[in-house]
Amino acid sequence: MKALTIQVVLIVVTVATVGRVVSGAGARTQAVRRLGLLVFGAFAIWSILSPEVWTSLAHLVGIGRGTDLILYGLVIAFFSFVVTSFRRFREAETRYTKLARRIAIDEAPPASTPLADAPPPQEGTDA
Repeated sequence: MKALTIQVVLIVVTVATVGRVVSGAGARTQAVRRLGLLVFGAFAIWSILSPEVWTSLAHLVGIGRGTDLILYGLVIAFFSFVVTSFRRFREAETRYTKLARRIAIDEAPPASTPLADAPPPQEGTDA
């Protein structure tokens, strides 16, 4: 029964992580991330000073070894990192696309200028 409980908890944490990452990037989300990092840092220091805490926590939630609990946590953290990185990359790509379009529009010759009067294309461009 404990194995099923930890599986449900891990699934809920994974879904919550995805929801948190997808939900937004405002000041509140950033504050939650910073608090999470502080809690993680404090727990890391505590676990360095008292390594048996992992085994105790693992037994508490129905996992056999502390190393397995660490592995599950790292899988969730890595998944969160991948989702966050993908989202940031997609947002950066969208910004670069908008910037490129803006530059193309700004540098385009006026519509009233005939093409014959337009400046020749620069070297290295595909015009």
